[in-house]
Amino acid sequence: MIKELIHDPIFLAGKSEIATKEDLQVANDLLDTLIAHKDGCVGMAANMIGVKKRIIAFLDESGRTPTYTGMLNPEIIKRDGAYNTEEGCLSLLGSPRPCKRYKSIKVNYQNQELQTRIKSYTGFTAQIIQHEVDHCDGVLI
Repeated sequence: MIKELIHDPIFLAGKSEIATKEDLQVANDLLDTLIAHKDGCVGMAANMIGVKKRIIAFLDESGRTPTYTGMLNPEIIKRDGAYNTEEGCLSLLGSPRPCKRYKSIKVNYQNQELQTRIKSYTGFTAQIIQHEVDHCDGVLI
């Protein structure tokens, strides 16, 4: 189900809690909401729809065909190739803001079947994931 977006920076600055099997519907709602905003957004975290759980959804361009992907409890366990860039955010008003990102990352997460996975990402997909994990940690750009 498509959910309303949260724009309150105080709410968004709060850290998210570990997601459990009871939160699988939140993951589905987050994917639905992201797809509904695909013209102006490539990633979302659950706090952007009012739920403080460690769940993200993003456009994954790492394969042959871009797909919308959800992750529960993502943790970046390796970073390489720091660079400075600017990013905007659908939940925050104003122009893009400067931030530090990494060209490649390795992420430990659970898929929507609650299976633990570790996967490496590079380029724009890595940047999206870093932005959304920041949301889970209460970090706003």
